[in-house]
Amino acid sequence: MDLILRCLACLVLLAAAPAFADDHATPVASVRVAFDRHGVTGVRAMGLADPASGRAVTADDPVRIASISKLVLSIGVMRLVEQGVLDLDADVSETLGYTVRNPAFPDTPVTLRLLLSHTSGLTDGAGYWQVPFDGHFKDVLADPKAWDPAHAPGTYWRYANAGFPLIAGVMERATGERLDLLMQRLVLAPLGLHACYGWPSCDAATAARAVVLYVEGKPRVDDHQGKAPACGITPARDGSCDLSQWRAGTSSNVFGPQGGLRISANDLATIGRLLLGDGEVDGVRLLTPASVATMIGPEWSFDGRNGLTLEEDDPIRTRGGFTCRYGLAVHTLATRLPGCGDDPFGDGVPRIGHSGNAYGLLAGLWVDRTAGTGVVYFATGNDRPAPGVRSSFSAVEERLARGE
Repeated sequence: MDLILRCLACLVLLAAAPAFADDHATPVASVRVAFDRHGVTGVRAMGLADPASGRAVTADDPVRIASISKLVLSIGVMRLVEQGVLDLDADVSETLGYTVRNPAFPDTPVTLRLLLSHTSGLTDGAGYWQVPFDGHFKDVLADPKAWDPAHAPGTYWRYANAGFPLIAGVMERATGERLDLLMQRLVLAPLGLHACYGWPSCDAATAARAVVLYVEGKPRVDDHQGKAPACGITPARDGSCDLSQWRAGTSSNVFGPQGGLRISANDLATIGRLLLGDGEVDGVRLLTPASVATMIGPEWSFDGRNGLTLEEDDPIRTRGGFTCRYGLAVHTLATRLPGCGDDPFGDGVPRIGHSGNAYGLLAGLWVDRTAGTGVVYFATGNDRPAPGVRSSFSAVEERLARGE
């Protein structure tokens, strides 16, 4: 019997292989959830959460949702702002306990508002996720490649993952709480979500259902084989993972504030409905309408020369005009600004939300606040997706956005 099961698993994996073979192949797994202010209105799930075992994907399976993690983190920041714990416009150096400055503009403070809006002057040139659990993120900032020497903070949009471990460090130092546990308290637990930044704060049953992310036909992320991972974060330099050694504000990157949120499509739809409800969903109010409006902004709009409009190290979305309006970790679509291809839906509606792209996953959370509707989607195994036909997004994202 074991031999038969292993053979069946091999056949399933072979059946999924075309997803890695050419640019137009079907993703390994794809999930799309439509919703409105009252709840989920439609679910479509196809493919395999784990090709090795043949486990089919569902809308309740947690996936590393990549940069949509930034939007959810921003909700946590705004809760602390409302409580008076954080100030969007204060120098983050004051909370972190060390100086954060662009060396080319030493007199200009770096603030949470600038970090959340990607206008701080930080770049990803020195890395951002590589700091081990026993390391210190300030070492990344000491590298001149971490900073844009040509543009002062607040004057130029340049997508920087590196800003979000810094934001997480501020949150940790201000509260004395570990980032993943803090986000459970502020956002995930109040909404009843089975989600986590990194795996330590997720229960074993949730971790066992993780969607495996494949790169070039091989499992790369969250290959848990039906059980919770032994560590679930970036370990210390010696490979250890003793969370009792956590130090506030030093290596909060290990929990993935920029991209490491594990969350299901159904749970992410609840986040979308929170945005539709001006900070309230299912009778739970997390934010005031004013805070939601602050998140949406915009803080920045493209004028033809004040930003890059794409992520520099994104190997998939290489056409400019991908991002042309941005708030506090909230992206606005369909701006109709010159040179912008920011409408994967193709209908001219200015939706808000965020995209995600890492380890073969492409994802989106987009809401139309006027119509009161939204969509969550993700697809895995997208190493080399075809470019979109109507936007700077990929063809996979365009199809999922429209439900095609």
